Amino acid sequence: QVQLVESGGNLVQAGGSLGLSCAASGSIFRIRTMAWYRQGPGKQRELVADIFSDGTTNYADSVKGRFTISRDSAKNTVYLQMTSLKPEDTAVYQCNVVDGWIREYWGQGTQVTVSS
Repeated sequence: QVQLVESGGNLVQAGGSLGLSCAASGSIFRIRTMAWYRQGPGKQRELVADIFSDGTTNYADSVKGRFTISRDSAKNTVYLQMTSLKPEDTAVYQCNVVDGWIREYWGQGTQVTVSS
């Protein structure tokens, strides 16, 4: 059974920084992509950033230049370093993993709240 455990969510002031991590455990066949999604109050879930097995990354326009996604393939862990945080970054952040069989796994989510 695959489990994704996120950590790092917190309350932070605007302009501050925060780091999230997500560790995948269990039997996962060849992780293809690892990603972070978020869902703010009254908003749809959106892709924040993803990273492929070759290290290629993609970012939502709203976080480019402020957020950095990285992964440690040996530990099956993905990170999201967030800087210059804004109140509109307030959301539940969820980790997503897609394996070699194109099966998706989701974390339980971690709350990030940015106060103005």
